[in-house]
Amino acid sequence: MRAKLFGAEAVTATANSDVVPNFRDLMSETEFGLVWCRLGLPLEDRMVCTLAALASLQRQTALRRYVGAALHIGLEALAIQEVIIQIGIYAGFTASEEALDTAADVFKQHSVTVPAQPAREDTLDELMARGNALLKALHREGGDKGYAAPGNTVTAALYPVAIQYGYGEIWFRPGLAQRQRILCSVASFTALRLEAQTKKFGQAAVNLGLTRSEVLEAVIQTAPFSGFAPALNALAVLSDVLKPD
Repeated sequence: MRAKLFGAEAVTATANSDVVPNFRDLMSETEFGLVWCRLGLPLEDRMVCTLAALASLQRQTALRRYVGAALHIGLEALAIQEVIIQIGIYAGFTASEEALDTAADVFKQHSVTVPAQPAREDTLDELMARGNALLKALHREGGDKGYAAPGNTVTAALYPVAIQYGYGEIWFRPGLAQRQRILCSVASFTALRLEAQTKKFGQAAVNLGLTRSEVLEAVIQTAPFSGFAPALNALAVLSDVLKPD
């Protein structure tokens, strides 16, 4: 699996440079032999979850390696870029900015060009309408609870911006399918240890048509990159909302 992701030559070079005896074996068994080889989620989707976790936590060295791996397995540069843009809603756009710089360096090394995007011409009213429609489709009756409650005059100072630019703008950008965007959300929230949001978006993923197994695998995929304990905590909260397929 390591060779499939990074190429055989890269694996050999890394193995020859090991400083700590047996650590590479530990990673090979737990990360590449176990997590990356699990059934239930296609390889490209696992890569989306991995990039989301690494970018959210600003692990730039590892992100650099995995952007290269993403290109190696055939993930489009635009899709990689869109994952990094989306995590900005959750981790901050400064995290996106730094991760995009890292990705751009890797694209340059591989002579990859990201296609230009069309001009943005939507009005704020259009973004709000589109965002509210998606919010309802994802969260259904849970779309107006907690900080999303219409009567909450405190969160109302910020939440409309999330509807316009989170749901109404970013979720409709080209380059990444909405099913992969929801996987990106689940992975990012797990990595950031935001359990309430993990629970909410885990249910949203099912509402969008993903299976219980796909949601659980999105969480499990983050474990080698942001920790097994946060992944287990996320699985625990998801057990309240996800029923067996």
